[in-house]
Amino acid sequence: MIVMNKKMKCLLLLTFFPLIGWAQETWTTFTSGNSGLVSNYISTIQGDANGNKWIGTTGNGVSKFDGNNWTTFTTSNSGLSDNSIKCIAIDAQGNKWIGTQGGGISKFDGSNWTTYNTSNSPIPVNNIVYSIAIDLIGNKWFAIWGGGICKYDGVNWTVYTPSNSGLTSVYVQCIAIDAQGAKWFGTYNNGVVKFDGTNWTSYTTSNSGLSANQIQSILIDPAGNKWFGTFGGGLCKFDGINWTVYNTGNSGLTSNTVSSVAIDASGRKWISALGLCRFDGTSWITYTPSNSGLLSYSPNCILVDAQGNRWVGNNNGISELSGFPLSVHLLSFTGQTKDKDNLLIWQTSDEQNNAGFEVERSIDAVQFEAIGQVQSKGYDNQT
Repeated sequence: MIVMNKKMKCLLLLTFFPLIGWAQETWTTFTSGNSGLVSNYISTIQGDANGNKWIGTTGNGVSKFDGNNWTTFTTSNSGLSDNSIKCIAIDAQGNKWIGTQGGGISKFDGSNWTTYNTSNSPIPVNNIVYSIAIDLIGNKWFAIWGGGICKYDGVNWTVYTPSNSGLTSVYVQCIAIDAQGAKWFGTYNNGVVKFDGTNWTSYTTSNSGLSANQIQSILIDPAGNKWFGTFGGGLCKFDGINWTVYNTGNSGLTSNTVSSVAIDASGRKWISALGLCRFDGTSWITYTPSNSGLLSYSPNCILVDAQGNRWVGNNNGISELSGFPLSVHLLSFTGQTKDKDNLLIWQTSDEQNNAGFEVERSIDAVQFEAIGQVQSKGYDNQT
């Protein structure tokens, strides 16, 4: 709040002084109509060590984008085993492991293709691979729809099902691996299962704070917190002891169905709900087609690349969000004449790395002069 001893007969401008540089957010869209993207139906996006994006589509194979050029891989021009892609993982050697909707697993080393399926490996059924994760020693973990989990160490295969392990369902939709090497499996109908290499632990709505038993995505943050995107139960955070549920009733989450969660270098979570939600631990911001360059209200997948750019795939193509939000978000600004003074009141959120505010005035909306400064009060929701 600032009180000024001047009649309000001029235009007032409020500016702020960030302590570090922040680039404006910029949206870029890629579709089959304006780029070499092979299809607008995007199921997964992964980035390799060279900055290339590997984009899986539903029905049209894989597109590789190096920032300038596009390359398409399909069953007709490569050794890809199926054109419907469910997931992609990239190992330490740069090999791409591609899970398909009916062709099993395709491995691509940059030159050669290798296929693993029910006919040449212990993959039990279906050849439908929902998720792939790679552990610290290079083992590949595959979620086989209807067949449980397959582990492949490069030579030997191990199959885990409810009949021979503590896995609670043969329908696993997502896999994540924590810093201690424990595997976390999100199931279609039986919650979450943790496997530490010896012991199995099951978390469901009946024995934990998990809000729904259908798990669509898992994110593990640098602090070791597990974030579970559910179908119908919102977003669940588990710190190893306590559970926190974020839903449409108690947070800024726009849908209780969360298909994907990603994290950036600042710890902000990017969440696929009704639109794209950003959560910094306190405040929520939602991007939709009506207020941003997002192409759809229903994102399928999110990638945050090494440069911090966010790549959002949906059934209308890809939206890339580059840059970062300004360090201050202005919620409101009002001014009124009170006796001989002008009373200015403003409220902010997400006020970070900000030294203060400067009030400027102009009588022609072209030339402005500074007439007052107010020091920043701190962080969120300051007035």
